[in-house]
Amino acid sequence: MTNVRIFDGHRVGEPVTVVIDGAVIGTDPAGARILDAEGGVLLPGLIDAHVHLDGPEAVDRLAAQGVTTALDMAAWPPEAVAALRQLTGTASVRSAGLPVIGPGGGHARILPAEAIIHRAEEAEQAVTARVTSGSDYLKLVLEEPGAGGPDAVTAKAVVAAAHAQRMLVVAHAAAPGAYAMALDAGADVVTHVPLGAPLPGHDVVRMASRGRVAVPTLAMAEGIASGGDRDAWTAALTSVGELHAAGVPILAGTDANNTPGVPFHPEFGASLHHELELLVRAGLSTVAALNAATALPARYFGIADRGVIAPGGRADLVLVDGDPVADIGATRAIRQVWCGGVARPSTR
Repeated sequence: MTNVRIFDGHRVGEPVTVVIDGAVIGTDPAGARILDAEGGVLLPGLIDAHVHLDGPEAVDRLAAQGVTTALDMAAWPPEAVAALRQLTGTASVRSAGLPVIGPGGGHARILPAEAIIHRAEEAEQAVTARVTSGSDYLKLVLEEPGAGGPDAVTAKAVVAAAHAQRMLVVAHAAAPGAYAMALDAGADVVTHVPLGAPLPGHDVVRMASRGRVAVPTLAMAEGIASGGDRDAWTAALTSVGELHAAGVPILAGTDANNTPGVPFHPEFGASLHHELELLVRAGLSTVAALNAATALPARYFGIADRGVIAPGGRADLVLVDGDPVADIGATRAIRQVWCGGVARPSTR
């Protein structure tokens, strides 16, 4: 690919040549088919750090919008997850498999009974079951204390058991008390941000000082708040801005789903572009927002072969018209997507 400008994690550079060699980015253009990018901007394939996949169609909708890696946060049974992992020419899938939840609350009405943990003594068995089923990381669903989720002692036991097996722990925390519990338990990544009041300053400090990572899912929060209190939505934006200002890594995740009983359904793929716009509205620079959907999720979820455009890396690429560093909305102007070196049907 000639005459293409690369986003390198800091800026959009001058036109260069990029070689796609099978599934990876190569260095030798000899014998290659030439594609003139006409000055277009090449982004690393986008990563959505919070989705709920329900089949191949959802994966394909992600890829069509330049989302080449999906970090799924609840999918079952293991055979269905394995089938999604084996898809080719589309977004690649990492998954938590079946989350760990408490016996009450909304999640217990949606997820199967085998997701439930009742006491701390069950933590090791619950984690082992996820490891055995092939989960890439562990999703722990926390609720406001007393609202049916795992209690504080059980949450700590689950995190400790997961860390003992070198599993990353992602904690669902959509309420203030749940957010504090996630920090107390030692979760690595906290997904969602509470609506209502901004996060307490001491929790922002704890997120930063302990090296925790945030996946705010602002697209979901906005959707939930759209029919209600706009001040609650403003508080969520404020929390994200304060987390970012404190140095907490922010990852772009949408909570895209088709799950019955869930209060809002962000659209697979398209909602990630909106998430980037919302992150900018919350105070991230366009560069920080782009990294939130590329280099940072690759780093914190341990996917070393993507997130940047470099020789030897996986050829997950998105060619866009316009400069998303100048205007984050340019990520929507997709001309071509490659998933593992396979060109998707052109959108032009």
